[in-house]
Amino acid sequence: MAIRAILFDLDGTLLDTLDDIGQAMNLVLVRHGLKEHSLPAYRNFVGDGAEMLVRRTLLHQNPSDAMVSQCVADFKAAYTETWNTCTKPYPGVNELLDGLTDKGIPTAVLSNKPHEFTVRCVETFLPGRHFCAVLGEQPGRPCKPDSAGALEAARLLHAEPQQICYLGDTNTDMQTAIAAGMLPVGVLWGFRPAVELLASGAKYLIQSPVDLFDILKIL
Repeated sequence: MAIRAILFDLDGTLLDTLDDIGQAMNLVLVRHGLKEHSLPAYRNFVGDGAEMLVRRTLLHQNPSDAMVSQCVADFKAAYTETWNTCTKPYPGVNELLDGLTDKGIPTAVLSNKPHEFTVRCVETFLPGRHFCAVLGEQPGRPCKPDSAGALEAARLLHAEPQQICYLGDTNTDMQTAIAAGMLPVGVLWGFRPAVELLASGAKYLIQSPVDLFDILKIL
């Protein structure tokens, strides 16, 4: 069945947000008297929502649930200070989005980033783009890799799951695509390596955003 729509992850796929996320979490760690992590280390911490980010950065602290909850709240507050310091679209993303618009292919965004920040980042760094849906982490909808968000996006894209190509940069994204019955495409400019994407079910890997058009030609 031909691909009729594209669903994007946000962090590590459309936008390079790593430094701003890492800076915010490091602010939290310092405020709690804990050691900071290097910014590259956050490549392995992000991708599964704010709570999992906190748990991974505090792994060796054996944190209580109360400490995790406090640090999640602190992270969200700190991220309001850092969210737009270094974040930018990856090279080629705007060209990809322009090409999809020209071809009349609808798009949507699904992220484990808190919803308010997901919307804010899309509006700020991808201005004027018409996404059929921009969905972030919200109460009542499980985080990826649960398929609920992807299937909600499919309804808003007016496409069957098997007609949707899902682009992401982590194992979580590939698992989400498979759980939802979508085509999983791993991007190699993001936060995780090819071996992780392939092991998690990626059917295709692309080196740059516009490489997606080569895949669409053969589907």
